[in-house]
Amino acid sequence: MASLDSVLACIDLNLERSLGRLTELVRIPSISTDPAHKGDCRKAAEFLAGDLAAIGFDAKVADTSGHPMVLARHEGPAGAPHVLFYGHYDVQPVDPIELWTSDPFEAMIVENEAGEKRIVGRGTADDKGQLMTFIEACRAYKAETGELPCGVTILLEGEEESGSPSLLPFLEANKDALKADIALVCDTNMWDRETPAISMGLRGLVGEEVVVKAANRDLHSGYYGGAARNPLHVLSEIVAAMHDETGRVTIPGFYNGVDEVPLQIKAMWDGLGFSDEAFLGAVGLSIPAGEKGYSVLEQTWSRPTAEVNGMTGGYTGPGFKTVIAAEAKAKISFRLVFSQDPKAIQENFRKFVRDRIPGDCSVEFHEHGGSPAIQLPFDSPWVGAAREALTDEWPNPAVTIGMGGSIPIVGEFKGRLGMETLLIGFGLGDDAIHSPNEKYELSSFHKGQKSWARVLDRLGRGV
Repeated sequence: MASLDSVLACIDLNLERSLGRLTELVRIPSISTDPAHKGDCRKAAEFLAGDLAAIGFDAKVADTSGHPMVLARHEGPAGAPHVLFYGHYDVQPVDPIELWTSDPFEAMIVENEAGEKRIVGRGTADDKGQLMTFIEACRAYKAETGELPCGVTILLEGEEESGSPSLLPFLEANKDALKADIALVCDTNMWDRETPAISMGLRGLVGEEVVVKAANRDLHSGYYGGAARNPLHVLSEIVAAMHDETGRVTIPGFYNGVDEVPLQIKAMWDGLGFSDEAFLGAVGLSIPAGEKGYSVLEQTWSRPTAEVNGMTGGYTGPGFKTVIAAEAKAKISFRLVFSQDPKAIQENFRKFVRDRIPGDCSVEFHEHGGSPAIQLPFDSPWVGAAREALTDEWPNPAVTIGMGGSIPIVGEFKGRLGMETLLIGFGLGDDAIHSPNEKYELSSFHKGQKSWARVLDRLGRGV
């Protein structure tokens, strides 16, 4: 414990220096989507590889067909676990520049109305500030103890904001170098500014486009109305049939692999102080519309969904045109949870549609990707160890939460490298990532470093 105390004190003492390093990194406009910034992406990778080498990592800039990766490794004590930390150094474009209150690539320290300090600049929260919390924790450990409490491999990507085209080939080619006991990903948020969170699950996704065809051309609705099949009617009926009156999805086999959340986890979520009214009210709604019997948090974190993302057909231009459409289209997405099988969802959905297509209509499908959900076991010893460590640093105990969206790298770590992932980040919902005036709370940057030091110390003692 004495070693950890000295590491934490080192972080406190060197906060200004760590801010200086973050500022230097933020100054590099590593916008991966813009070819004009190709050299800046390499510069950011070289900065990080050099910084990691300076604290004792075996670090290198690894070329890919796109922007380079940073790959660094540091051995730990004999018998200690080995962790893989992932972050990304590339950032989003800054447009619209006129909405920024300061230079996006100068990390400015400002205060909000409550006197709380924050770091404003592109990438401060997504993901440069987040990844630097981990590097600074390693730096403090090396400075105070000369070693790390566990083995650490660091993978920093330069294309996360542009679709990660080089990532999968890199993972495949470097499987052995990336193997670890557990992966750590920092690209997530806390529950609130005083409550750290571990994200237990990420929903999977299946995307389908359905095209229902009837007549060989659009028809005059006066001549043919009532006699000709209308594919918009057919498709609307199919879409309406996808849910029953309780909000439950009616596609056969849809809930195969869907488990109930343990009661103790539900109780934890109920105690988070989440307001259904405030959540929906922020977007002009007031009545939860999902499955009956489940809270809004359960609906968005632990229940699967079937959503219509768009429907088109016939005449949709200005004015009015009385036609019966020749075809109707719908884009439909399914968010998956637990161990739902994306391929089975796709096949069952297509059969559900085909079974409802009249004899004088045809249907075709266009797939738009699919990936399984990621779910850590609620009783995972890794989660328990991380919760213990985070709770020691923050005013409120760490909570385990779900996430409605997806982080593809987590699925790849599981599928290609056989590793579970701990999703621990210190961002806040109002950090304005991808928007003008992106910020990262100074408390997130400071206590994030100390949190990672505690997590590394706790994981180093085994689970």
